[in-house]
Amino acid sequence: MNKLKGFLIATISILTLFAAPPVIAAELNEPQRVLQETSDLLYEIIQKDKDRLSDRNFVFGLVNDIIEPRVDLNKISRLILGKHWRKASDEQKTQFQKEFKNLLVNTYATAFKEFDEWTIHFLPMSLETTDKRVIVKTQIVMPSRPPIAVNYRMAKSKTGNWKAYDVIIEGISMVTNYKSSFSKSIKRSGGLDNVIKELADKNNKTEEATKKLASETITDNS
Repeated sequence: MNKLKGFLIATISILTLFAAPPVIAAELNEPQRVLQETSDLLYEIIQKDKDRLSDRNFVFGLVNDIIEPRVDLNKISRLILGKHWRKASDEQKTQFQKEFKNLLVNTYATAFKEFDEWTIHFLPMSLETTDKRVIVKTQIVMPSRPPIAVNYRMAKSKTGNWKAYDVIIEGISMVTNYKSSFSKSIKRSGGLDNVIKELADKNNKTEEATKKLASETITDNS
């Protein structure tokens, strides 16, 4: 599996978990139930509205309504930018999160269409009442491929909700991967503002290309 497809699976699986096998809720602990609940919600919607997955606004809505509430986007942003986050202004932090979210939406839009058949197996784990951070271990099984080890880093928020903030596929962390990429971009471009602008430009081009493709598809089918 090439790196792009690997990280598409990693990114989408951070909060989608398509085609998860039937699991009795009582057999899962709280962090696992968060992932299972997300799986159930998304699976039902996407199976019903497969034809709408080319609509970026539809995918954006899924991210807003189902994925984002179960992901600690603020923590992910802090980890990815590291020292640059600590030095960033409130405006820079807001703009980075906005564009990073758009980047994830674009990735989801591709992944939803490319990977629509796999099974998730939860591996046994223990959870103490005092635990604030855990790693939920799973295996993704796809037709005609060896199982893929995917681990989710999750943290308990101040309100008591478990949220995911990283996914590790076959030992490679999504957060670490993005952190290395953005660190190099900041160094190359001369600052966080330039990277945010580059990211926004990239997202805009991707969105325009997606809209054009969707328009051409509608024309061809009419």
